[in-house]
Amino acid sequence: MSTRSLLLTNALLTDPAAGTQMRGALLIADGIIADLGPGLTKDKVGSDVEILDCGGEVLAPGLIDMRAVTGEPGAEHRETLATASQAAAAGGVTTVVCTPETHPPIDDPAIVDFVLRRARDTSIVHIHAMAALTKGLAGQEMTEIGLLGEAGALAFTDGARSVMNARVLRRTLTYARDFDALVVHHTQDADLAGDGVMNEGEFASRLGLPGIPAEAEAMLLERDMRLVALTGARYHAATVTCRASLDVLRRAKSSGLKVTASTSINHVTLNENDIGAFRTFCKVSPPLRHEDDRIALVQAVKDGLVDAIVSDHNPQDVETKRQPFAECADGAIGLETMLPAGLRLVHDGSLDLLTLLRALSTHPAEILRLPGGTLTKGAPADLVVFDPDTPFVLDAAKLKSRCKNSPFDGARLQGQVSRTFVAGRLVYQI
Repeated sequence: MSTRSLLLTNALLTDPAAGTQMRGALLIADGIIADLGPGLTKDKVGSDVEILDCGGEVLAPGLIDMRAVTGEPGAEHRETLATASQAAAAGGVTTVVCTPETHPPIDDPAIVDFVLRRARDTSIVHIHAMAALTKGLAGQEMTEIGLLGEAGALAFTDGARSVMNARVLRRTLTYARDFDALVVHHTQDADLAGDGVMNEGEFASRLGLPGIPAEAEAMLLERDMRLVALTGARYHAATVTCRASLDVLRRAKSSGLKVTASTSINHVTLNENDIGAFRTFCKVSPPLRHEDDRIALVQAVKDGLVDAIVSDHNPQDVETKRQPFAECADGAIGLETMLPAGLRLVHDGSLDLLTLLRALSTHPAEILRLPGGTLTKGAPADLVVFDPDTPFVLDAAKLKSRCKNSPFDGARLQGQVSRTFVAGRLVYQI
């Protein structure tokens, strides 16, 4: 559908950046929000404008996912930029930031250029790339952050790998600071985690599985905070999952460090008990934690201590997931289910809708310095229309992602995306 001039009427305009909700209409012109408000009618915008009735549903800024594995190049059997974008659009995600865990990894300007060009050719949503912090994601030698940034890298990370060498990370943070670049780091001490496959505790013992202590995350985050204080770099903790990490994060923020953090949709809506009888689709990294940790994470999102919620989309095929729990690969898909899963927290009263959307849209835009995350005149017309109350049972086989490893397969959810717009263009309609 062409949306050079389109009026979305009968909508619940929900702006998490301003903290407002109101009934009204929104005018899209040339890919941006031209006007909005309760008094905006067809008579005021002219007869040549196309009208679309939203049926009283929520109209909000499109979601911005800060952490997704897309597979391309090198692992197209798991996911391509095209299939990831289709899944994103179906989930109301208008911007996806992919990690450098590809083959070869995104550690060279030419590969950044390839991914961005490929995304422009095949994707129906905005796709940005994070480049590797270290060459080959090996944690030994930092990449050319300046050149990678010039090529279009939005931030720098080693994906699900932590840089264990403190001297290497210090040098990388110092170099990144000089380019005002954002370092996104996965915090899990590989030595302390050892061969653990789930959260350490009573449930792991009952299942007879080796555990990963929460301290493996909190100790590395504590080290990173000291390095951030030493270097003055911009730092984002990729996935905080436990109460001990929240204490570290609180102290860092209170001392004025340039630190932000996200958690995954899995860690605020699921806990270790969801592994049940060895459900491999619930094996993620960091592992699902105790229910007390989940509750603390949700409160941290509510308080703004944890800035963002990410999908942590990580497609895995049958060969890597249909194995014994201890041997299968980490990872779960999440682009298409991030919003309905997050709405669980709204329906149970843990969060209000505006707070959830800030974590899914406004704060990611601010952290990444991207336009979007707000309904204001002149902002990009990256929008999602959804009914937060529509009930459905998730059938993973019907998801648009190339892999089907969803931890919510068979779950009863509420909240369904009906339309997604990217730069004013309708890219998904139920």
